[in-house]
Amino acid sequence: MCADSQAVSSGGRRGSVRLLPFLLLLFVASGAAALVYEVVWFQLLELVIGSSAVSLGLLLGTFMGGMCLGSLLLPRLVSARWHPLRVYACLELGIAVFAMAVLLLAPHGGRFYAAAVGFGMPGLLLRALICGLFLLPPTLLMGATLPAMARWVRATPEGVSWLGYFYGGNIAGAVLGCLVAGFYLLRLYDVAAATFAAALLNVAVGLAALGLASLTPAPGAGREASEGPARGVRLVYLAIGLSGFCALGAEVVWTRLLSLMLGPSVYTFALILAAFLTGLGLGASAGSLVARVTPRPRAALGVCQLLLAAAVGWAAWSISSTLPYLPISASLSPGPWYMFQLDLMRSLWVVLPAACLWGASFPLALAAAASPGEDTGRLAGRMYAANTAGAIAGAVAFSLLLIPWLGAQNSQRVIIALSAAAALAALAPLAGRIRTAPAVLCGLAAAGLLAAAVPAIPWEVIGYGRQMLNMRGFADPLYVGEGMHSSVAVSQTHGGIRQFHVAGKVEASTDLQDMRMERMLGHLPALLHSRPRSALVVGCGAGVTAGAFVTYPEVESIVVCEIEPLVPRVVAQYFTRENHGVLADPRTEVVYDDARHYILATSRKFDVITSDPIHPWVKGAATLYTREYFEMCKRRLNPGGVVALWVPLYQTTLEAVKSEIATFAEVFPGATIWSNHMGGPGYDVVLLGQAEPSRINLDALEARLAHTDYARVAESLAEVRFPSAVSLLQSYAGRTRDLGAWLKGAAINEDRSLRLQYVAGMGANVQGAEFILDDLLAHRRFPEDLIAASEARAKVLREALGY
Repeated sequence: MCADSQAVSSGGRRGSVRLLPFLLLLFVASGAAALVYEVVWFQLLELVIGSSAVSLGLLLGTFMGGMCLGSLLLPRLVSARWHPLRVYACLELGIAVFAMAVLLLAPHGGRFYAAAVGFGMPGLLLRALICGLFLLPPTLLMGATLPAMARWVRATPEGVSWLGYFYGGNIAGAVLGCLVAGFYLLRLYDVAAATFAAALLNVAVGLAALGLASLTPAPGAGREASEGPARGVRLVYLAIGLSGFCALGAEVVWTRLLSLMLGPSVYTFALILAAFLTGLGLGASAGSLVARVTPRPRAALGVCQLLLAAAVGWAAWSISSTLPYLPISASLSPGPWYMFQLDLMRSLWVVLPAACLWGASFPLALAAAASPGEDTGRLAGRMYAANTAGAIAGAVAFSLLLIPWLGAQNSQRVIIALSAAAALAALAPLAGRIRTAPAVLCGLAAAGLLAAAVPAIPWEVIGYGRQMLNMRGFADPLYVGEGMHSSVAVSQTHGGIRQFHVAGKVEASTDLQDMRMERMLGHLPALLHSRPRSALVVGCGAGVTAGAFVTYPEVESIVVCEIEPLVPRVVAQYFTRENHGVLADPRTEVVYDDARHYILATSRKFDVITSDPIHPWVKGAATLYTREYFEMCKRRLNPGGVVALWVPLYQTTLEAVKSEIATFAEVFPGATIWSNHMGGPGYDVVLLGQAEPSRINLDALEARLAHTDYARVAESLAEVRFPSAVSLLQSYAGRTRDLGAWLKGAAINEDRSLRLQYVAGMGANVQGAEFILDDLLAHRRFPEDLIAASEARAKVLREALGY
């Protein structure tokens, strides 16, 4: 009887070994679905709680925190006697169910959030509650999948190496999910299609696992008597926790710096993440091979961490001293897909060495901590939790504290130092040996030298990003700062023009054409309104748009909503004359928050709302160009209120411009378009919308500007070559109701798709403003029923507009 039992057990183990490659494929598919969900959920919940660094920190912390808890709880709550594949199948099917629930419920989160704010619930607590409500259930199940499957193998070098393969396979799937979500599902479809695709993948994985479970008995892993924990195992957990802290910290730092050079579009972020995950997956596979054959996995883990100090130094040197000087001009690219290939290669060049070593650390740590007979589910759960907890702490610490406090250069030095500390923790039991100690000391000394040698980031990277080589020597820096959300700079050209830089591009300047647009955004809606008393300015920039409202005697309050604190506190001070000292004006209030979140949560109403976000191809900016956002703005208007929106015609495509105008027209059917063309090629336009469209009385407007109370208004307009009301109305470029045929088929940018950021991202290197404006003006008609004027002034305006 005993011999028969052993034979059955032996046969079961042989069957379980034969299934391991198939289980690895299941983990690949599971990882792909998980990354699709992560992209989708972050996109959905940012619409509710905002995209500030605090909000993103809460999202990331909740997502990874749920996985951490899931990996710890499953071995405690689920008996090792349960069939691992059946447990795994239930987890995958449960993830699909919760994913569909998030898709259905998340669009209603905004109403719940606004209602809770109205009852006085603290904003930070409420944001955390929203994140937990939506993300914790599915992420708990995601985190439990690795320890569930870990019980299929035994706590032997061979078994633990398969855990590393599972981990690597999951990451390989994540690379696929990241690219498919960013370049296909969300670019061509929406979050619903992406969620359905990922859920179907989960269901397929779950059903396949159930089918395999019915064919093979449980291998009985983890039910043997344990010999007790390995010696010094707590130091192994400390090492892998520090490794996770450094990995996510480096990802935060390098993503910020690489996005400046490559352009911070959704595609760039997807490519950087894919490069990082590729390294983790390759490293995990290599680490699994080493863990299977090495007699000293702890020593291998320590060496891995020491090599990480060198890899981080390599990345820091590449970002500062190599990539910015590569002779690559985005403007010469034959198309966006060519640039995407180059961007992927540059991302891999920077992050791949370090990412491979971080990936290898996980299976080596498993091997170092494993003891024969141990419950592999508990082992995998604890190790994954330690690594994930470190990753959460690293992501939050670097994004919210270390980069704003120390800057990118010193943050990378911290990563090198902590990598050396992780190596010391892993090698501590070996460091006292006479033959080992000198090597450890030499490694630590080398890490110190590497940290000291980390170069500074050239200011032109922050100022000009992709255009750095073309703009070198063009200007001198006046200020460079790395904030919580963005890296910003102020410079002055050799011609005396001051520039404000953010996201690796010039966002505002004292150049005449830039000044005209910034003041048009303020003056056009203020003059269209009969008596503006309150204004909300979305995006501070140089403060010029907000400063336009300072000149109006009837304006009582100016609210400036800015996500990056450095901009109003430091940057705008360099443009005090141009912005009329708006930030020192007692009527001005600065709100540091994501503008969409502020408009959702506030109960205040305004006579004028100006929205001047960054280019829509910049990741996150498209949320300020959606139909739902415009509807929120419309609800925050007083009777007779006006909304003004900046729409760039450069670094974009005709398809993207049509999408922006068509979406705005969905909410404001009588919207008007005003061009900043100065008689030359197109540049950018302003869209004006009202809940109750009104006529423009040209004679009354001229009288208003001639009044002594409006002397500062007239002076502000004259400085940007608008000496009269006629010259201001000469910028009229059409009405959306005249553009029916032109806008036919234009994609409406909605919260559920945010398709604009994918469409606009394809045109980030395109300079077709002149063509776009000419195409738009070809549909312009003289607005007989829009502008009332005396015969003489109407004739002058007609001639000015070319009629």
